[in-house]
Amino acid sequence: MNVRELLQPARWLSEHGGPRYQQLQRVLENAIESGELAPGMPLPSEREIAEITTLSRVTVRKAIRPLVEAGLVVQRRGSGSAVAQRGARVEQMLSRLTSFTEDMARRGLQSRSTWLERGLFTPSPEEMVVLGLSSGEQVARIGRLRHAGNETMAIERASLPPDILPDPGRVEKSLYETLGQNGNRPVRALQRLSAVSLGGKDAALLGVSPGAAALHIERTSYLPGGRVVEYTRSLYRGDAYDFVAELRIPDHENGIGGPVT
Repeated sequence: MNVRELLQPARWLSEHGGPRYQQLQRVLENAIESGELAPGMPLPSEREIAEITTLSRVTVRKAIRPLVEAGLVVQRRGSGSAVAQRGARVEQMLSRLTSFTEDMARRGLQSRSTWLERGLFTPSPEEMVVLGLSSGEQVARIGRLRHAGNETMAIERASLPPDILPDPGRVEKSLYETLGQNGNRPVRALQRLSAVSLGGKDAALLGVSPGAAALHIERTSYLPGGRVVEYTRSLYRGDAYDFVAELRIPDHENGIGGPVT
């Protein structure tokens, strides 16, 4: 069945099916999830969908917006809308402190980076507080797009004290590998994860539509003595990356180690 046949209102529009934009959203979403609308398939323009469905363009726009935000449909200026490519999602365990390069290598994926910035800069107030820098010091920054195979996966921006990374240009692939060469690889980290909607600039870098879902990860990493060695802010595509945490019941709740008093 082609898209025009699918959108014929006689097939799905009902007086008792709820708001019309929700009915249109459901028929498109179900067709995408079932594979009836294949990844990469172009969709008619808003004007064409409005003509086919006899709905207003405002209604059509309200139906498509949630699909874009969910990562099911991509909109690119000048080329219209299409069903999003649904590649295999990547999982990362939250219990392991590893680099992106190491994560991808374990999965047999070739990782690469596109540099956004790399050098020594005047620190921001936030970087000064987290890294313990004074106003007269500089901060080492590396910002890059992280790719796995042919997919752009994340935007990663790392800040480090200048004595830890005096020459950011030395980082070619893995930041942690570079730090390890000088005995400065972190041994533990705290991460904070939150769900966000991507703004236009970040969405363009990741190749998705503005408003698409993403995971924002803020990581503070430490050396064995407790010094902060790395402060990283990352945006991971919500349609391509999953974070997995292993949870364990404490031994005393399993009856190990004697009764709790």
